[in-house]
Amino acid sequence: MNLLNRADQLRDARTPFVLATVVRAERPTSAKAGDRALVLPDGTMEGFVGGTCAESTVRLQGLQLLETGESTLLRITPDDAEPEARPGAEGLLTVANPCLSGGTLEIFLEAMIPAPLVFVFGEAPVARALVDVVRSVGWEARRAVSLDDPVPLDADAVVVASHGRDELEILAAAVKARTPYIALVASRKRAAAVLGELSVTDAERATVKAPAGLDIGARTPHEIALSVVAEIIAVRPRQTAPAAAVATAKDPVCNMDVAVVPGALHYQHEGTVYYFCGSGCRSAFADDPARYL
Repeated sequence: MNLLNRADQLRDARTPFVLATVVRAERPTSAKAGDRALVLPDGTMEGFVGGTCAESTVRLQGLQLLETGESTLLRITPDDAEPEARPGAEGLLTVANPCLSGGTLEIFLEAMIPAPLVFVFGEAPVARALVDVVRSVGWEARRAVSLDDPVPLDADAVVVASHGRDELEILAAAVKARTPYIALVASRKRAAAVLGELSVTDAERATVKAPAGLDIGARTPHEIALSVVAEIIAVRPRQTAPAAAVATAKDPVCNMDVAVVPGALHYQHEGTVYYFCGSGCRSAFADDPARYL
């Protein structure tokens, strides 16, 4: 329960993580069904899903899932006849870890990615309607009416619907924070006037959607809010190429891929740093580097 409480804390802090749960363990193995661990974006692991070799595999696969936002069932087997990493049935990834001292482990890796955060500034009917519509699509909405509530640095969208109050300050703060979507709810004439007063570069000014929303003939506050949310969906980046690869290195002893993260097991030899899946491989290399080079 302590680990699940920690997961709740990470969710509240909008920190992405992967929840790893052992669903099947063949003897002999130090892990058992129900054991859990968390994989954080910096490679830190909290909890237990097996020894250092299994942990190394879970860390690498967990970090890759944080890049894609997907979840999968991971099978770790000591059978080196298996390909190092191959897709099996849909949703299943099999990794052969020759250093695994026990039996096969099956671990469900669930990526926990924070929902998009929309920061709404203003107390006009459209501002309140925006909160309703944003939450109806499963996103997180925060509404503020004062400059005492700063623009969140992790906001995916900032929408100003304050009818002239503190518009320039909030828009400038959103531009400075490089918020992916920034918009002003206003008529075309007033939107042009506000943008003209905004103290930013022309390139930065072009990132502000003013007036906000797609042109769908919206009239009521909730219709306008719907048009804004539709525009956020329409312009958000689409992943058309594989996500940036997690930095990896080959364990020179067992040839496993391991994640290069702070705290990873490593050994420096003749000016080169080598990384290892577990302490056994590291010790074997340190005893006789020439054997593996």
